[in-house]
Amino acid sequence: MEWMAWTTPTAIFFIVIACTLTVFTVLAIKFPEAPRMGILRTETTRGDRLFITLLGSAFINLAWLGVVGANQPYALMVCLAYAVAVFRWV
Repeated sequence: MEWMAWTTPTAIFFIVIACTLTVFTVLAIKFPEAPRMGILRTETTRGDRLFITLLGSAFINLAWLGVVGANQPYALMVCLAYAVAVFRWV
């Protein structure tokens, strides 16, 4: 059953997502936080901001592939800047 391309970058991607979710779970247990109001005027927690970041990063990468092509390291830099902005202001 070779219908999916399990390459090294794909495995690293899923491992990083799993580790991020684990870290955020531990942070939520050890350091509970009260939701805060950001520029969206909606209360968000760390987990909400992580979800917004992951969803936005997926769209940034898809748009990057469609407009620029397969030069994804630069898209990663855009995603990191987006993540910093989301965790700072949302």
